[in-house]
Parts: sequence; C-alpha cells; structure tokens
Amino acid sequence: MKLPHRRFDCLVIGAGGGGLRAALQLAQADLHVAVVTKVFPTRSHTVAAQGGMNAALGNVTPDNWHWHMYDTVKGSDYLGDQDAIEYMCRAASRQVIELEHYGVPFTRLEDGHIYQRAFGGQSQNFGGDQASRTCAAADRTGHAILHALYQQNIRAKTHFFDEYFAVDLIRNEEGAALGAVVIEIETGEVMVIEAKTTLLATGGAGRIFRTSTNAMINTGDGMAMALRAGIPLEDMEFVQFHPTGIAGKGMLISEGVRGEGGYLVNGDGERFMERYAPHAKDLASRDVVSRAIAIEVREGRGCGENKDHVLLKVDHLGPDVIKKRLPAIREMAIRFGGVDPIESPIPVYPTAHYTMGGIPTNRYGQVVAPVGHGAEEEVVGLYAAGECACVSVHGANRLGGNSLLDIVVFGRAAGNHIIAYLKENRYHRPLANESVDMAVARLSKWERRGDGESVSAMLAELQLTMEEYCGVFRSQEVLDEGVSKVLALGERLDEARLSDHSKVFNTAFMEALELENLIDVATATVVSAAARTESRGAHSRLDYPDRNDAEWMRHSLYCKTDHQLDYKPVRTKPLTVDTFPPKKRVY
Repeated sequence: MKLPHRRFDCLVIGAGGGGLRAALQLAQADLHVAVVTKVFPTRSHTVAAQGGMNAALGNVTPDNWHWHMYDTVKGSDYLGDQDAIEYMCRAASRQVIELEHYGVPFTRLEDGHIYQRAFGGQSQNFGGDQASRTCAAADRTGHAILHALYQQNIRAKTHFFDEYFAVDLIRNEEGAALGAVVIEIETGEVMVIEAKTTLLATGGAGRIFRTSTNAMINTGDGMAMALRAGIPLEDMEFVQFHPTGIAGKGMLISEGVRGEGGYLVNGDGERFMERYAPHAKDLASRDVVSRAIAIEVREGRGCGENKDHVLLKVDHLGPDVIKKRLPAIREMAIRFGGVDPIESPIPVYPTAHYTMGGIPTNRYGQVVAPVGHGAEEEVVGLYAAGECACVSVHGANRLGGNSLLDIVVFGRAAGNHIIAYLKENRYHRPLANESVDMAVARLSKWERRGDGESVSAMLAELQLTMEEYCGVFRSQEVLDEGVSKVLALGERLDEARLSDHSKVFNTAFMEALELENLIDVATATVVSAAARTESRGAHSRLDYPDRNDAEWMRHSLYCKTDHQLDYKPVRTKPLTVDTFPPKKRVY
C-alpha cells in the first residue's frame, strides 16, 4: 500500500503547553514545523490547569529561585534530579515574563505586578514561612497559557494537523527517529510524516484510573509509542493523586482554593490537617494531604451518608473573593458537586491527577536510553517534553504550580536544542520502510469485526483494576495481584473486537488504539510499583512505610520486552549550588 508522505524539519506530537512552546521556538527560527494533535489544540489538557505557574518573582512575599529549588527537591522526596530542578527554577521568572509578553492575562495586584498565590509545599528561606509563588490568571491559568501559545503559533505559521492520531514512531536500524505514522481521524487515512527531529508532547496517562482529573484524551499515547520503539519508561510507579477532586466524580478542585484560604474538615467538623502537617496544614504537599484524607475516611471520620469523603470549606472567604479569584471552581462545584461554595462546602476525595514518570530525557529535552553498565545515550533526533517526559524535576511527588512551569521551560529548552541540532544535521535520513510497515500492520488487526470482548468493557475493567490495586495506599500482595490482572488484560487484548455494526465510526478505531496504549502504560505503572519496596512521595506502601535512601535513591526504568526493570542513580549534584541531601520530609 502506497501511503501519502509529508516532510518537515520537526514533527511535534501533541499540542498542549509543552508541544506549543517548543513549536513556537522552532517556527520563530524559520523551521518547517508540523504539530499533530488528536484534538483541536485549545482542547489539549493544559487548558484544564487551574491554579497557576510557580516562579520566584517575589511580588507578594520575599522569594528567590534557590528557595523554590529547595521546595521542589523536598517535594520530590529527594528523587528529583537536582541539576534539572536548578535549571527549571532559575528559568522560571523569565518564562513567566515571556508568557506575559505573549499575551497571557495574569491576574494583577493593585500596584500592577503579577498576582501570586500560596500553594502547597512552598516556603520562604528553605522551609520557613509560607511562600506566595504561584502566578495565576484567576483559576484558568492553563487555559490562558494554552490560548496565548496557540495564537502565537498561528502567527508564526506553524502547520497544524488537527484531529490526527499518532500511531507509532518511525526509527531506522541505528535507532534514529525519522517521524511518525499518523491517521486522520475523520477519514481514517493513514499518512507518513517524515521529520529530521520528532518531539513527543502527548501529556499524561491519568485515564488508566477510573476516577481521574484527566480528560478522556490522556491515554499515554506518547509513552506507549516510546515503549514500542524500545525506549524504557522512568519512575512510572509515582502517580500523583490530587487531594481535592469532586467526590465520586474526580473533577479537579484546584489547590488554589486552599491557597486562597480554603481548608478541609472531616465528619466531626475538625480541621484534621493540623494533625498531619502542623506547620503547613492544608498547604502541605499533595501526597501528604491525599494520604491524610484517605486515612480520615478509612478510620470512619468521613462525611456524607456513606462517610466516603471530606469537605473543603471556602464560604468564609466571602462571595467577592470566590467570584473574582475562583470563578471556574465555583461553576464546577455547582455543576458537578451540586453545591455553591459561597454557601456550602465542597465534597472532595483524592483522585488520580498527574504522572510523575515518563519518557527519560535530559534537561535539553533529548530522549535518553540505557546502553548497559549504567550508561545512557541520547536517541538521535527524538525529544520529549511535558507530562509524558521525565526530566526528572518532579521525582516522587510534584509540587502544585510546577507542571505549567515544566512544560514551558523544557518545551523551550527542547526547541533550542533542536535548532542547534538542525544546524549540524540539515538533511533527512533515508526512510525506514520496515518501521512504517510495522506500524501499518498494527493498525490492520483492528479492521476485524466480530463477537470478541468489546474495547469499552476492557477499558472499564482496566481502570477499575488500577484503582483497586494501585491506588493511594499499596502493599505487595495487592500490587502483585494487580500485576497479574493487568498482564492478563494485555493477553486478552488480542481477542478484542470492534463492533460488527455496519457503521463503525473512526472514533471507535481510535479508542481501540488508545486501549492498547493504556494497557502498556498501566503495566509499566503497576510492575514498577510492585518492585519498589519503600514509601516515597506518592508511592505509599503499607508494608514498607519508611523511605529507604540506602537502597532506593534511584530511578526505575521499565522496558516492554519481558516487562524488565532496570535502575539508574538520582542526579543529586546541582549545576552551581550545593546539594540538598535527603532528610526527613515534614510540613
């Protein structure tokens, strides 16, 4: 079958903040850039980020990047790579100002400076008083950033393939990335996009869980593409559960609500976070607050008829503050929670939110892969940025406000490195037809129709399995059973069928491909979790309640082949300052 081909200097897969920031850098350098996105760009999941973006501007409280770095290292439970964390925190203030110049309408203080709110895990002077570091555009910060970056890309003449699904990477025998095979969702037409460089910016994989803040599109596509291309995934056991999802629904209630003065209460009306984090209270890091809520419910101090959630009180802030600084949160609470926060508290419970792990990269956005004996090397022409990547700046637990910072800083860094790379590598490498054929062959199996298991039923089973066996609290017995169940689902995938109805929409075809991706990512997550015998950050083991720095100050690397695990050390040496050595993590 002869497929249509398109050629570009760079292919960006994903049109969230990371992909658009990289694409803008490239397009402004007069490179020929293609962005493939399975939804219209302004529907990418960055649009759902509410609370803000961290930067040590010092507009509300005294601040500097070194304090921000300390908080990020501590928040990561000392698993973050300190060279990358320093790079990100140093760049933060400049990136906020750059976004402001791109047109992001940040909320202002009365003196005209950018407003900054308090967020969890943020401090002044290396663990002192609460810092106000998170730059916000009301409670729609991601929405504002995404729209501004999209408009700037239109101005720079970036070429968009809207509503195209990326199937697989194309790599030659030497392992260099040559582009990707994609499908136009509307027509089902398969196309090859050749590129001198390829950037994966496909976001997270929160849909491996039943209850999640993530959009339906967050199916780990880029991570699964990397796995199938022979690239391991790093630190997949670390999945952040946001403490305040709307109970029973999962929709995100931003940490910015607590940053504005909201607080949590249990069924006894007690502000229980004072027992778990006496200093930071409701603004402790997300893993600490999520575990506290889960414990309160498990020990019978929950709220409601079934005592299965806690309450987030904001009514004391007053209507003016809520309407001005939390308008979208109020609308969401009314629509999905059935309460108006001006009058009543919001029912909340932890919900799957963010993937700390992902495709291993260095701080220039280059994808790196192990080559034996603890060494690793860059994959030629392949980059990753955003939630699908693992730099690693978030380690075992991400601080709120650092995700928008991550996508902007490392999207820009990847763009800059690609520009330098293309100056030395001006021509396309010969296309690897065998790699194209493998991708097309994977598509052909979904042309079948019949009476096998339905894709939707298998997806529901996967999500329930991950929620029950790889949730906020874990143990060896539960995780091992989860591994068995997820592996069995993967084996049953060969028997799955699309509907035999005479009219099968292409969206059903995409859902089947997404299920394949989700099973691969879920397998990486639960296998990695079962192997890490300690509690660190978001990975909380009932049978191993303590952090074990002697054995586990290392990143996990999961390979799809035989589900093997390898490890590499955490980079504890920063670029210019002294190391922050591991110590007990209290808030």
